[in-house]
Amino acid sequence: MTYQNLLIHDEGYVRRIVINRESKLNALNKITLAELHHAITDALANKPIRGILLTGAGDKAFVAGADIAEFSAFDANQGRELAQEGQTNVFDLIHHANKPIIAAINGYALGGGLELALACHIRVATTGSKMGLPEVSLGLIPGYGGTQRLTQLVGRGRALEMILTGDMITANEALGYGLVNHVVAPQDLLGKAENILTKISTRSTNAIGAAIRAVNAGLDPTQNGFETEITAFAQCFGTPDFKEGISAFLEKRKPNF
Repeated sequence: MTYQNLLIHDEGYVRRIVINRESKLNALNKITLAELHHAITDALANKPIRGILLTGAGDKAFVAGADIAEFSAFDANQGRELAQEGQTNVFDLIHHANKPIIAAINGYALGGGLELALACHIRVATTGSKMGLPEVSLGLIPGYGGTQRLTQLVGRGRALEMILTGDMITANEALGYGLVNHVVAPQDLLGKAENILTKISTRSTNAIGAAIRAVNAGLDPTQNGFETEITAFAQCFGTPDFKEGISAFLEKRKPNF
């Protein structure tokens, strides 16, 4: 597929997806969300790809928010449809992906852009990045999972302060909050994210997917995370990856997953 607003590049086991709307600070519009759904779904179905790096074009913004002009005249029903489609097709798709997805935050990650990063499994930011959920200044609240995922990461008090004030925080503040995993110099951003994905790619793909499912289950009030973990743990014993991992350990060699 030819993408209008995305750049795709495969390097070894890693697929890099770049949101390419630099003149709009990579804001999310309907076309970009539809393309993200297709590109991520394709990467998850592509067996040689073991991890996804998601970033924005240029050095000013990861994603500076949603494209407000597209929904400025929406009513409540249209607003519900907008949030539901985005959640199902992109944000939940990322959250529940069985392959690791890292957000490489290169500048502003605001509104829907921060929510996109929050849906990813790991976040790496540059020293100059700034993050926030400014929706209340538009008479809105976050609609792509921000109220839920931010709270899970940083706690109720800090999440409410960020959401209710709409203020931005710095990359170092985000690191202290536990919102991002690493803060690096701009020139080191993609290398750091790719190094993490490359390391993960040497591990059992079956175990990686199982671990993601178990962790996510613990955050879902409709599931029993402990039972999910036990089931996933047990299922690992019947896989070729388990046999290879144990054989490699006993033979004192690196496993070949």
